[in-house]
Amino acid sequence: MAKAYASRIIAAPVEAAWALARDFNGMPAWHPAIVDSVIEDGCDADVVGCVRAFHLGDGTLVRERLLTLDDSRYVFAYNFETPAFPVENYEARFTLVPLTTGEQTLAIWEASFDEAPQDAGKYVDIISNGVFAAGLEALAAKLEGATHSVAAVPRWQGLRPAKVYCASRLTAPLAVAWAAVRDFAGMARWHPDIHEMAMLEGARSDKVGGVRDFLFGDGRLHEQLTYLSDRDTAFRYKINLSPMPWLNYHAGLRLYPVTADDTTLAVWTADWVASPQDDLTLIPNVHQNVFQTAFDTLNVRFTGSQPPPQQG
Repeated sequence: MAKAYASRIIAAPVEAAWALARDFNGMPAWHPAIVDSVIEDGCDADVVGCVRAFHLGDGTLVRERLLTLDDSRYVFAYNFETPAFPVENYEARFTLVPLTTGEQTLAIWEASFDEAPQDAGKYVDIISNGVFAAGLEALAAKLEGATHSVAAVPRWQGLRPAKVYCASRLTAPLAVAWAAVRDFAGMARWHPDIHEMAMLEGARSDKVGGVRDFLFGDGRLHEQLTYLSDRDTAFRYKINLSPMPWLNYHAGLRLYPVTADDTTLAVWTADWVASPQDDLTLIPNVHQNVFQTAFDTLNVRFTGSQPPPQQG
């Protein structure tokens, strides 16, 4: 199965980006390849199962069906009913991921499909670059200067992503960033407050179930690797020993490639159980002094400076 992918960090808050992108009938307003669009059978554009019919610049008619629409996670998915290209089993997904360092948003557009043997790779390039990357560039230009005017509305409308959510751009390609963070025993190299980190019982650092022992300041912690994926460039872990007043601490880090400038978006989340009073200190401490400090240290390691502002 072939896969097409493009991503770009947009200099606009996720609410503004989602308001524009979620309109399943709205692509003519921002995608340069789309001439017109109509939702068939009089349906609204946010009715799951509706079909949009639109024309490309050369007159080609394309029909796509909305399969998923998620306002709480800023995701929609669709398939081809009348294909734009000679491919089969086409399904695409559009996702927005808000950054916590400034009002910026990672936009990801991806699809999977089957190509004929003689076309191997042809439509991966056309869709990744001519459709997705070009569309994201135009979306970013359309959103330049956009703001979010309803500050009182929670950013995550549904189930929150985690008690702590920290998303920041790393100024390195995905492969370089993943090589830096994948070593579960290597965080002492990219966090200034972590010392004496080692795997217990001589376990490999890529052994799921292995435990790392370390000092954070003066406190000793044991963290157990519960998930590691080179395919998704992600890992998760839980805390078995900690001086902090929390229970059932689970956290995870995932990296996303940003194809527009060959950088990486890092998203780190954590959840635990603690008293509301303790959380007043724990939540900002984990967000800023653990996760964001680690991201900032990685950027110093990659470039010798803090991440530059993203160009829209």
